[in-house]
Amino acid sequence: MSLFKRRVQYKESADTSLVLASIGGDRDAFGEIVSRYQSLLCSLAYSSVGDLKHSEDIAQETFVDAWRKLDTLAEPEKLKAWLCGILRFKVSRYRRKESRHNNSDSAELDEQESPQPQVDETLIREQEQTLLWQTLQQLPETYREPLILFYREQRSVENVAAELDLTEATVKQRLSRGRKALQTAMVSFVEDTLSKSKPGASFTTAVLLAISTISAPKAKATALGIGAAHTGSAFKWASLLTVFAAFSGLIGSFFSVRASLAQSRTRSERRLTIKIVALYLGIALAFTLALYLLKALALGNSVNAQGYAIASQLVVFAFVISYLYLLSFMLTRVPQLRAQQRLAFPQAFLAEGDRPDAKRREFKTRATLLGVPVLHFKLGMPEPGDKPAVGWVAGGDRAYGLVFAWGGWAVAPVSVGIVSLGFISIGALGIGVLSLGAVAIGVLGLGAAAVAYKAYASLSALGWQSALSGGFSIAQDAALGPVAFATTSNSEQAAQLTNLTAFNHHYLWVLAVMSVLVIVPAVWHSKVVRQRMGQK
Repeated sequence: MSLFKRRVQYKESADTSLVLASIGGDRDAFGEIVSRYQSLLCSLAYSSVGDLKHSEDIAQETFVDAWRKLDTLAEPEKLKAWLCGILRFKVSRYRRKESRHNNSDSAELDEQESPQPQVDETLIREQEQTLLWQTLQQLPETYREPLILFYREQRSVENVAAELDLTEATVKQRLSRGRKALQTAMVSFVEDTLSKSKPGASFTTAVLLAISTISAPKAKATALGIGAAHTGSAFKWASLLTVFAAFSGLIGSFFSVRASLAQSRTRSERRLTIKIVALYLGIALAFTLALYLLKALALGNSVNAQGYAIASQLVVFAFVISYLYLLSFMLTRVPQLRAQQRLAFPQAFLAEGDRPDAKRREFKTRATLLGVPVLHFKLGMPEPGDKPAVGWVAGGDRAYGLVFAWGGWAVAPVSVGIVSLGFISIGALGIGVLSLGAVAIGVLGLGAAAVAYKAYASLSALGWQSALSGGFSIAQDAALGPVAFATTSNSEQAAQLTNLTAFNHHYLWVLAVMSVLVIVPAVWHSKVVRQRMGQK
């Protein structure tokens, strides 16, 4: 199977950032280098050798060689010139090899007595005849006939006029217009042929497959130092944003744990909080490790790859069921434990804010719109009989928002939670038209795993129309990934069907919005809870 690992977060990165990331062993960053310069290198090679297949072979060898020697590039910002230098060396070597081969063939031909043309010469002549006719047939017959006769009748206007029963003036006029039409047809033919020969995603895939078994270049201190000096930082905004988004869930979880511990009043409540958090993280870790293991097994045993792909979807299904069960357990068990602890340790709940009916346990604006509070946040530990938070903007263990909701179970047009449901949903389990999360389910899904009409994921993508993943990619129509199953997979057509261009363009914005929506409510909630509900 083909290997496809193209990370779109590098799309706007500078060459230096891509080089530094590649030196660190990131093949995805090198994939963006290939995508960025493959057209240039293939074009330069074709211009020199005049053969499409050989030119692409030379360009591919250039990228593979560049991967091996990337740590020797002292000035990463001069990547393009460096790649062109490697290409020119390989072109020169190819020409010398061809020259020796041609000289050898000439010597052998001189020794032969038979004047019969060789097979290669016959093929070349056939190709020339084909190209000639492809160009001539674009001309109107009125011009084509005089042109062909003219060049086959020793360039005699008189002979052409006689053969076609035309006047010499008419023949001259048609020859003049025919030459112009021939020039236009030739230009159009060349432009169209060159345009169709442009390398695309399949070329990138081939290069990444070629380097998949080659160890990453070792990062040299000099290269990293020089690169950092020229960029001011090893990461540009795109890289920083990607890292920030990747850790946004952990950051949000950290603040949520702080808020829960701040309102825990007994040892049992604190232990339950830690247990629930450990289960959430443990399930997520097991889910991730299982998909990485299945991917490694599938790549190492292509015969059974389909079985491993099915197993990967069972792992995704198990994650969904586990998180739904754990959320249900949390929403049920936490209030039950609070009621039990009130009876067992009444002295721990003497503070005014610990009364079940205390006003400080929630934040609700007096301002309403259509009878619904503008803001409604639950701040205290859930008690038996508590109602969910409901508002235009709502937050709590159960939150329903007319615009935005944040919490354990969140339902709103824009929702963020452990399990979120909405038009735009972000969470450990996101379900919506546009869903983002550890597992994203919807029309357009983006996450560690995605199940959607169009699925984009880092580990497992199950899509109806298309799927793109760094691990398993399964779809009805098109799939791109190291382990891909679809009607068309890891091809130019598959790349077009997945709409990579649009995805690349909006990916960083999606990461930015996701980071803000996950972290900001968690930080605000934690701060307010600790102020209102923390023990004095």
